[in-house]
Amino acid sequence: MIKHLYLMRHGETLFNKRRKIQGWCDSPLTKTGILQAKAAKKCLKDISFDHYYSSTSERCCDTLEIIIGQDTPYKRLKQLKERNFGDFEGESEDLNPKRWSEFNYDDLFPHYGGEYTHDVVERMSKCLLEIMENDDHQNVLAVSHGGACYSFLSSVTDPNIVRDNGGFTNCCILHFEYNDGKFKYIDILRPEFS
Repeated sequence: MIKHLYLMRHGETLFNKRRKIQGWCDSPLTKTGILQAKAAKKCLKDISFDHYYSSTSERCCDTLEIIIGQDTPYKRLKQLKERNFGDFEGESEDLNPKRWSEFNYDDLFPHYGGEYTHDVVERMSKCLLEIMENDDHQNVLAVSHGGACYSFLSSVTDPNIVRDNGGFTNCCILHFEYNDGKFKYIDILRPEFS
């Protein structure tokens, strides 16, 4: 039986706006982030979800609660958190090594208490597989983070499909089909807001 996973990035945060490295540290949604979440709610209104999940980060929980309301139950999971950037948490994005340089982006953060990309891929994949293996989970919405979602996407398909077609901006939603222990990328939903 084919099931559906909608994996969403949280709305814009204060740290996104101020260009701060934001992994396990947290910051609140901006006014724009709230508007993005409201637009996502409209975009998803015709889908009947049977279960909801969120990273334990405030920015994800707040995004999900705008979409489903504060009285609708959902489960918070640490495994859906963003990559841990170690000592770089909360610092300027200018400290991020350029991914296209000779220096391997993945080599830096683990030396300062952060995670490797493969660690994020492994925990996200394991978590989402466990979620979708539940018999009563046909249509699931999970709110996570840009890097974590992108890491998971890379385990399913070439992430350049998304990166080269508008990127994975705040409140974008990756749609996957799940069947027989395997995920298949279907498309990306881009809520429009003004």
